Parts: sequence; C-alpha cells; structure tokens
Amino acid sequence: MLSIDLKGKTALVTGVTSGIGFGIAKIFARAGCTITGCANFKENTEDAKKFSEMLTMEDANGHYSYCDVTDINQMTRTVEATVEKYGGIDILISNAGVNVFEGADHCSEKQWDFNTDLNLKSHWQLSLLCKPWLEKSENGVILIMTSNHCEATIPGCFPYNVTKTALKGLVQSLAIEWGPKIRTIGIAPGFIDTVGNQKWFDSFPDPTAERRRTIALHPVKKLGTPEDIGTFCAFLASDLAGFISGSTYLIDGGRSALMQD
Repeated sequence: MLSIDLKGKTALVTGVTSGIGFGIAKIFARAGCTITGCANFKENTEDAKKFSEMLTMEDANGHYSYCDVTDINQMTRTVEATVEKYGGIDILISNAGVNVFEGADHCSEKQWDFNTDLNLKSHWQLSLLCKPWLEKSENGVILIMTSNHCEATIPGCFPYNVTKTALKGLVQSLAIEWGPKIRTIGIAPGFIDTVGNQKWFDSFPDPTAERRRTIALHPVKKLGTPEDIGTFCAFLASDLAGFISGSTYLIDGGRSALMQD
C-alpha cells in the first residue's frame, strides 16, 4: 500500500492550535514529519498544550512556539528558533488567518488594514523568511491557505474574500520566481467543520437548520474535516506531488459545481 512518508522533513505550521492548522499538524505528525507549530497563544494556554499533547500521542518530534504572524519580529524569532533546533525548514504551511466579514459599505480602514496584514501580507513575509532554508532543502514546499472565497463569495464577506483572492496571485508569483528549488501551492478549503465555521452557523436564528441547509448544498452531503485538508497537504508536500506548483486547489465537496437557485 502506498503511503505518504515525511520522515526527515521539518515543517513550520502556523495557526496550529485549532481547526485546519491542527488537522494538518496531526496528519504530518503521523507521516513522520518534525513540526514547529505556532499560533497567537502563549505556551501555557490550553490551546498550546493541546498541540504538544497531540505530538506526544502521535510519538512525533516537534514543539510549540508563540507567534503573532502580523509581527515580523516574532515571525523572525520563530523561524530562527526552528532552524537552530532542527537544522533547517523543508516545508512551510502558512495557514494562520481569521474571518473578517464586514461588507464593502461598513468595513473601516482599520479593519481593512488588519485583514490585509493577517490574511495576505503575513503569508508573503513568512515565505520570505523561510526562503533561504527552503532553497537549501532543494525540495522545499510552501503551502498557502486561502479559501473557497477566492473563487466565489457571498454578500458581506468583504474584505476577507479580497485577500483570499489575492493569495492566488501570491502562489503563482512565488512558484514561478522561486522554482525549481521551491514548489508553492495554494489550498482553498470550503466548509470545514471547525469552531470558526460553527460560529458562522451560530449567527443564524436556528444554527442546526442552517447547518443542514449548508450540508445539502454539497454533492458529498457532508462538511469537510481538518484531517481531510491535512491529508491533501501531506500529499502535496511529499515527493509524490513533485510536478505540482503554482496552482490553487479548491476543496469544497463539490459545492462550487452545483448551480444554486
């Protein structure tokens, strides 16, 4: 049976304490990868401890690091600490982000700047910081987490959808400018069953009914899981995907294929 093997690889995963980031880290740990996981939570918080406990349960090598990815100094320290501890970085999973749904009429300049710093600029800056080590690896991989909002969106999701669309351009530019030593790939998840998406359901008068309605829009008749995204990311980061770069992959359970009436 063919399996994904990431033994001997070191990955830096942002936004690792919950949702998609945690799911990615879990799958990478099972594939034998060494992982530096970081997020905007101090090391002694329950969110951070959950990641460290996962590494222990999966018998994996790695550690947790506090890092606000909108702060270039903190990102620099995280990258330097990873290199010092493990000798390099082979894979960057730039996942950290947050929903900023304000609408074009109501979005303030402050909200716009926060969204741009977190959901766009941080991905570019972190990629730049990791670039020398990914090049040294000679088989480096950058996976950038965008969203199905990069393909189509709904009213009220501005300015989040703007930056998620821009990330497709970032993926293309890094792929053509930094190849062949670094492959860059975008991941565009749809509805994934996370705490963040549950907050979206909870914003409706009947969250359960809204969840059922949303599931019905998907030909697969279910929501995705963080592990679904993690498994695809592990494949893309492996040598099995050596001919893949510059593309952004929509993973949405077929929802975009179904015309809504």
